[in-house]
Amino acid sequence: MLLLAGLAAGTTLVHDLLDSDDTRVMLGALRTLGCELTDTGGSLAVTGIGGRLRVHEARLFLGNAGTAMRPLTAALAVLAATQGGRFEVAGVARMHERPIGDLVDALRPLGCTVDDLGQPGYPPLRLSGSAGGRLATSAPIGVRGDVSSQFLTALLLALPLVADDGPVVIEVDGELISKPYVEITLALLARFGIQVQRDGWQRFTVPQGSRYVSPGAIHVEGDASSASYFIALGAIAADGGAPLHIDGVGSDSIQGDIRFVDAARAMGAQVRSGPGWLEVRRGAWPLKAITLDCIAIPDAAMTLAVMALYADGPSRLTGIASWRVKETDRIAAMTAELRRVGATVNAGDDFIEITPPTVWRAAAIHTYDDHRMAMCLSLAAFNALAGASPPVPVRILEPGCVAKTFPDYFEALFGVAQAAAAEVPVITIDGPTASGKGTLAAALAQRLGWHLLDSGALYRATGIAAGLDGVAADDSVGLARIAALLDLRFDGDTVALRGRDISDELRLETAGATASRISALPAVREALHGLQLAFRRPPGLVADGRDMGTVVFPGAQLKVFLTASAAERASRRHKQLISKGIPSNIDSLRADIEARDQRDRSRAVAPLLAAEDALLLDNSQLSIEDSVTQVLDWWRQRGAFG
Repeated sequence: MLLLAGLAAGTTLVHDLLDSDDTRVMLGALRTLGCELTDTGGSLAVTGIGGRLRVHEARLFLGNAGTAMRPLTAALAVLAATQGGRFEVAGVARMHERPIGDLVDALRPLGCTVDDLGQPGYPPLRLSGSAGGRLATSAPIGVRGDVSSQFLTALLLALPLVADDGPVVIEVDGELISKPYVEITLALLARFGIQVQRDGWQRFTVPQGSRYVSPGAIHVEGDASSASYFIALGAIAADGGAPLHIDGVGSDSIQGDIRFVDAARAMGAQVRSGPGWLEVRRGAWPLKAITLDCIAIPDAAMTLAVMALYADGPSRLTGIASWRVKETDRIAAMTAELRRVGATVNAGDDFIEITPPTVWRAAAIHTYDDHRMAMCLSLAAFNALAGASPPVPVRILEPGCVAKTFPDYFEALFGVAQAAAAEVPVITIDGPTASGKGTLAAALAQRLGWHLLDSGALYRATGIAAGLDGVAADDSVGLARIAALLDLRFDGDTVALRGRDISDELRLETAGATASRISALPAVREALHGLQLAFRRPPGLVADGRDMGTVVFPGAQLKVFLTASAAERASRRHKQLISKGIPSNIDSLRADIEARDQRDRSRAVAPLLAAEDALLLDNSQLSIEDSVTQVLDWWRQRGAFG
């Protein structure tokens, strides 16, 4: 839709556009090529170039987005050949391993100049030509259809730009795979004024005089491929109670991958649908093994491969040769990772056969920088429902790859699937004031992709709120009331109290001193206890404070007690305050730290001490990275993944 809007005359208002890596690289390319893009508040207005180049020389980086690389290559090749231009298209290393030679072989006989800038038949490419050039469009243009339907789609999108002198005919060599994706292309071309005539799946005719014209406004459907993970989740886990409801894609979808619903039903899922919605619940259990030709749903077929882990026998998926030329060699990758969780897998050039595990194994899943590998294999985490006893954990390595098409996939997953609190891993970082526990905890949470609990911030925020409300630091009842209703929000490095940013105020020595006093009050600690426990959410929690491992999370899988000399802690705090323009005296800081240590160690409620099973880490001479590495090493030694 973005490319069509960019090529069309007029302005197209695109509603419901996904914010993802793939869309960002396409938007960046359109902006570079002279399209006007305006955020209208929830929608994007795209003013196209009307088929006439505004920029005649550019380098475009297209990441790993095949749906940007291939159509843009074709469009720029024909525009450069007829209007003059010089364009280079490149991507990430994996994109330079994904074949584009069959598209190039179709463009060159037309008269397009396409130069290989790397390995022949693969990006990066240079597309060039001179103004006034003409293309040989009188004879049919041949393109292979058995490697990727994107090659045909690319030609269908590009050739209306050069159909002035007569109709342009495309003939497909061999069997066309992924026909439903071509149907999407044809439907969208019609929305933008191009009525392609189709003779079966072998011959396509672009009418003479074709012109892209904006439809005015257009809505982007929810992605049926992305919906497949939640259709599968409903089939696996929505047992009793309400079904899993999916909005944005339904029975009226123009996407071929909506046929995944039929495959899920064949495996036993109960699915209801209507315009723009689906509802899924478990039917047959275990799921029914399936034998299916997946040539029409190659992307969604990956989800079937993981559903096969929960089936009553071996499942066989065929028609998946295109998996080998995707973001990774998906046949090889899926074979390796399904075996990792305990499945028996046989595979060939065009098929994969999966026998469910007899014994499930804890597995750290390699994702190969492939968004679909991460999303599919996350469903293996529901192995307890398949009888895994005890349930085994699944770790998704490099989960950020889902940003390609579904940036908030894991948030969406955790929004509909619940884990018992005791199953959510916790690492506690306790220690005296200014020991660096907050910095260490934040770095660990970032590295692991877990939630962060800065318990000190809760007490400091309670003290700040008390000051705002005029409640004294020794008013136990009043402070407990404030703590119980604490309106505190953490957003990265920003902490907001009642909607006001208090990030800097939290780090003041006065806030720390107040927190030390009120944290000794049993009523305040009790009021904040429930809030602290609520931070224990999938996929895990790093909690820092003075009693995280002894009182709040006594069953944490890893407890660290961080120490450093008083002199070193005073020096660190001094540097921190000076860097923020806050005056301080290092001798006074040290005296205050030593006094606070004594007060925290001697208080009757939750005194500062290391849990019996805590590991001691003196970071007086360690960098933050050294400390992070040490704790991660301890975590790996204790984890289920070895």
